[in-house]
Amino acid sequence: MSTRSPSAETPPATGPRVIFINRYFAPDISATSQMLSELCFALAPRGFRVVVLTSRSAYDAPATSLPPRETLQGVDVHRVWTTRFGRGSLAGRACDYLSFYLSALVALLLLARRGDVVVAKTDPPLVSVVAAVVAGIKGARLVNWLQDVFPEVALRLGVLAPGALARSLRRLRNWSLGRARRNVVIGERMAALLVAEGVAREAIEVIPNWADGALIAPVAPADNPLRAAWGYANSLVVGYSGNLGRAHEFDTLLGAAERLANEADIAFLFIGGGRGNQQLRAAVEARGLRNLQFQPYQAPALLAQSLSVPDVHLVSLLPAMEGLIVPSKIYGIAAAGRPCIFIGDPAGEVAGLLAAGGFGLTVAPGDSEALAAAILGLREDAPERHRLGQQARAFFDQGGSMQEAAARWDVLLREDLARA
Repeated sequence: MSTRSPSAETPPATGPRVIFINRYFAPDISATSQMLSELCFALAPRGFRVVVLTSRSAYDAPATSLPPRETLQGVDVHRVWTTRFGRGSLAGRACDYLSFYLSALVALLLLARRGDVVVAKTDPPLVSVVAAVVAGIKGARLVNWLQDVFPEVALRLGVLAPGALARSLRRLRNWSLGRARRNVVIGERMAALLVAEGVAREAIEVIPNWADGALIAPVAPADNPLRAAWGYANSLVVGYSGNLGRAHEFDTLLGAAERLANEADIAFLFIGGGRGNQQLRAAVEARGLRNLQFQPYQAPALLAQSLSVPDVHLVSLLPAMEGLIVPSKIYGIAAAGRPCIFIGDPAGEVAGLLAAGGFGLTVAPGDSEALAAAILGLREDAPERHRLGQQARAFFDQGGSMQEAAARWDVLLREDLARA
């Protein structure tokens, strides 16, 4: 994924108005921010009046103070005040959520008008409830855009205990889904879960996440300055790019790295951050491994290079998260034309995408030996790596582009605006 530079300012359009709500927006580079920013910047030239209601801080830098109001590439951005405790503690995060709910509620009451479409994402969780209340009061039409399913994610990760609170949050969530004209989800399993929760199937639209194929394209190893700068001229690079969080398992890849520690021409590279990234760094240091390297998130302009540094990418998802989360990084990997090894449920959604696209394989969590064997096999078969990479880009070109997703959103929003 990538976000185009927000520096260029163009006047907002004068057509139908769509208000998006999410805690982060460009220039923030977190996953939900990037997806939202790319969609908004694609919709504005199509004649929509795009308004974004967001916070003034950044995902990995809560002390950041972005301008309260600005226009970015034709998008009218309203940033509200929130507390800025960050993700260091659950209590601080809860305060950040609550302050965003309250500020967003007031701002949306002032912004929304009859006939607008209000699109609520899922950061923070249950912001759809705020949007549903205001849409009902102001006569706007509600669309929910689910990147994950809360509170089920929190329950399965052990962050939230089963009980009265969880049941109440689930009822609130279902109420907000029922109030929406559409609920956009990013996978078929997520759609099935909403149906099981009582949401009408005709009110659910599946629009997968995407990558920007105009910015992310395959870069050959010999032509990649990042690969040379990071010292991988003669190595097979196994990479993980993006957030490594609670929903992602890393013990399997750590075990594989230990098994391959004596293979001098195999290197593991982790680009990004997250709670799991910090834990992995500590585990690597404790075990004395020297075949793993860490790099920070890269600027959007360098995504083609950074995603092309690995010869093969890893994607991880706990089996319990199937239907609740779909890792969007798979589309950036495919755009970069690289094979993928998925560590997760062999019957899951990502495993199905890899099988359908023919550009990777799946290893069950805990099977470090199988992962190490797969990496060794790809090292020994350069033509197969090349073939899988070509298959990856072909998969992306057939349906993983930002342009195709924006076109589907265009149709969905115009249908709702026409009904309004």
